[in-house]
Amino acid sequence: MTVEQWLGKDNKLGIDIWLRKYRKGEESFDEWLDRVSGGNKRVKKAIIDKKFIPGGRILSNRGVKGTRVTYSNCYVVAPPEDSIESIYESRKKLARTYSYGGGCGIDLSKLAPAGAKVHNQAEKTSGAVSFMQGYSQTTEEIGQNGRRGALMISLDCHHPDLLDFIDIKTKDGSVTKANISVRVTDDFMQAVEDDTDWIMSFTREETGETITKTAKARDIFDKLCENNWNWAEPGILFWDNIEEYNLLSNNPDFEYAGTNPCAEEPLPAGGSCLLASINLSAFVDDCGDFMYDDFYETVDTGIRYLNEVLDEGLPLHPLQEQRDSVRDWRQVGLGVMGVADMLIKMHLRYDSDEAIEHCRDISMAMANHAMYVSANLACEKGPYPKYTKETIDTPFFRANADTLTKNMIENYGLRNSQLLTIAPTGTISTMLGISGGIEPIFAKSYKRKTESLHETTQYYDVLTPIYQKYADKHNLTVNDKFPDWFVDSSEIDYNKRVAMQAAWQMGIDASISSTVNLPNDATIDDVKNVYMSAWENGLKGITIYRSGCKREGVLITDNNNSDQNTVLKEDNALPRGFISDCQDDLIGKKRKLQTGCGSLHVLAFFNPIDGSLQEVYFNKGSSGGCANFMTGLSRMVSLLCRAGVDIIAIKDQLDSTGVCPSYATRTATKHDTSKGSCCPMAIGNALVDMWKEMQDDIIDTYDIDSEIEYNKPRASNDANRVIENNTRCPECGEPLEHEGGCDICKSCGYSRCG
Repeated sequence: MTVEQWLGKDNKLGIDIWLRKYRKGEESFDEWLDRVSGGNKRVKKAIIDKKFIPGGRILSNRGVKGTRVTYSNCYVVAPPEDSIESIYESRKKLARTYSYGGGCGIDLSKLAPAGAKVHNQAEKTSGAVSFMQGYSQTTEEIGQNGRRGALMISLDCHHPDLLDFIDIKTKDGSVTKANISVRVTDDFMQAVEDDTDWIMSFTREETGETITKTAKARDIFDKLCENNWNWAEPGILFWDNIEEYNLLSNNPDFEYAGTNPCAEEPLPAGGSCLLASINLSAFVDDCGDFMYDDFYETVDTGIRYLNEVLDEGLPLHPLQEQRDSVRDWRQVGLGVMGVADMLIKMHLRYDSDEAIEHCRDISMAMANHAMYVSANLACEKGPYPKYTKETIDTPFFRANADTLTKNMIENYGLRNSQLLTIAPTGTISTMLGISGGIEPIFAKSYKRKTESLHETTQYYDVLTPIYQKYADKHNLTVNDKFPDWFVDSSEIDYNKRVAMQAAWQMGIDASISSTVNLPNDATIDDVKNVYMSAWENGLKGITIYRSGCKREGVLITDNNNSDQNTVLKEDNALPRGFISDCQDDLIGKKRKLQTGCGSLHVLAFFNPIDGSLQEVYFNKGSSGGCANFMTGLSRMVSLLCRAGVDIIAIKDQLDSTGVCPSYATRTATKHDTSKGSCCPMAIGNALVDMWKEMQDDIIDTYDIDSEIEYNKPRASNDANRVIENNTRCPECGEPLEHEGGCDICKSCGYSRCG
C-alpha cells in the first residue's frame, strides 16, 4: 500500500504532512505502518481503515533506533518546593524533558508569595510570579526539531500572588512561551456567585510567616475574564471537578500535580500523556447509524495498543521521576476525533439536543468498554502497581460501569489508572481530512494558498473536506446552501457548545482540550457566562478564544470584493526576499533610554498610513565596540522591518539576548535603568512602545474603534478596514485556527501541540 492509496491521491496536504512529520528517512508507507503498529495486525488494519490513529509522538518516534525521544506528548513536572534550589532544579527538568520532545506542565502554588521573608541577602522573596519568565525562557531555548516546547503554568486560586498571575500576560514580552491557567475551586466559584470576599493565604513553613490578601471574588473573576477576552488567557481549571471525577479520587496515595499544556491531561508529578484517537466518522454506516460493535472492537484495539507502547517506551522517558510515575500508575489517553463529521453523516445538527444525547451515549459506552478491556489486561498481566479497590466507589466508576465491567474489576483490578482523554488532534485530523476532536466544523471553507510565478501570492476558497464530499455528490459549489445539519462554529450558541463538552466529559476520566470560539463582538460578559456555564455543567476546564483579541492582533484588508469565486490577493504580505523602500513622508518618534553604561537614543520612523515601522537609528553617543554594535543592529532591524517582519517577532529576538553585566550592576546599585536587562531588550521595549503610540495616532486619524488594540504591523490599504485573524503559522506563515484547545494551520498541518 502507498500513502497516496491510504489518504487519497487528491489529499496533497495530508500526504505532505505524512512525509514531513511522520515518515522517517526514506521508509515506505508499509515500513512506516510496521514501525508504528509494532507489527500488530489489528492495529495495522485499524490505521488503514482510518478508524484508529496513534498520537503524533508515537507516529513519529515509535521504533526509531539510535535516538533519545519519548513516545509521550507531555508531562507534568513535580511542583517546585519553596526553595531556590528546587525552583532551578525544575528548570533543569523542563529543559531535559523538552530535549526528548515532550511538553510540560508545572504548578507554582507551593512557592511563597511576593514580600514573604527569606533568610538571605534579598530579605524578601520576589514571589511565585517572578519565576514564570525563567520557565518561559527555558521553553524558548530548547529546540525540538524546528519548534519550541510547550508549557503550562498554573497557580491555585488561594495563592496571594493570584492577581499578579492573572495580569502577567498583559505585560509586554512576559511569559510568551507558556499557557497559563488558574486552578479554581468550587468555593471560589460559589463566592463569585454570592459576591463575597475571597481570602488568599500562604504560610511559609521555614519562617512560620502567613501572608494574607483579601479581595472580592467577583472582582478577581471579572479581571480574569477581562484578560481572557483581551488575550485568550488565563484559562480556568475547575480543580474540584478534576480531583473528584476520575478513577483515582478515592486513592489516598494519589495527587494531581498539574496539567499538560493543553489541559486535557491532569497528571501526578512525573506523569505523562500517551495518546491515540478513534475516528468516530468511520463508524457511521450507509443508513446513518452508528456501528457500536465495530466501535467496541476499536476501543479494545486502542487500549491494548497504548499499553504495548507504554511498556516499550518506559526506558525512553527523560527523567527518573517520570519513569517511576508511568510504571506505578500506567496512565494512557485514548480519545476521539471526527465528531462533527460523524454527526453530519448522521444528519444530526451539532448543537441539537439529539446530537448531544447521542455523544453522551457514545462517551459513556466508551468508558465502560475501556474499563472492561483494562480489567482483562489486569487479568492477563496484573493491575497497575498502585491499584486499590477504592476504584469501584468513585463517582466516575459508578456513573459508567455496567455489571459485567464491575465484576471484572472487582476480580482482577485495572491495568491502567487513567484511560480516556480528548486531546488536540489538529495535525492528524488534518492529515486524514476530518474534523478535530469534539470540535464543530470551524468554517465551511478556508483559503488555500497557491504559489504564483508573479510577485504576489494568490488564494482560493476551498471547501472543508466533509462539505466537499457532499458537494461532489450533489453537484454543489462553495456558494450553494447546504442542509441544516451542516453547521460551523460561528453558528453555534456557546451554551450548546458547553453542553456538548459536558456530554463527552461524562465518559472521560481525564479531561478534554476544546475551544469555544467567540466572535470579535462577543463581550466580557459572554466570557463570564461561558466559564460559569462550564463550572455548572461539571467541566474540568475549557478554552475560550475570541476572534480578533490582542493575542491575534489585526490584519487590515480590502473588503470591497465579496465575490466568493474571485481569486483573492493577500495585500499585506511581501513576496519572499522582497525589501520595500522607505517613503519620504515617514513619521519619526524618539526615546532616550538609560542603559547600564549611559544614555542610548532610539529613533524610529513609521509609515503614516498603516503605522508600520520602516527605519530605526540607535546611538550611544560614544565610540568603540558598543557604538559600532548599535550601528549594525540599527541596520539589521531596519532591514527586517522593510522585509515585512512584524515588530513583536523582532522584539522577541531582541529579548533573547541575555543579561548585560553593566545593566545588572546599575540595577543592583538602584540606579534607574530603562525596562530590560540589556541594550537590545531595552530597544525592543522602546520600539513596541513607540509603535503602539503610532497605532493610537492612526486610530484617531481614521476614526477606528478605540476599543481595538493593535499588536502587529498592519498593511497599507484603502479606507475599507476590517479585522481578521492575524495569528500566523510559524512554518508557512498562513493564519492559524483555534480549535481543540490548540492552534492549528489548515495550510500545512502545523499544530502547536504537535
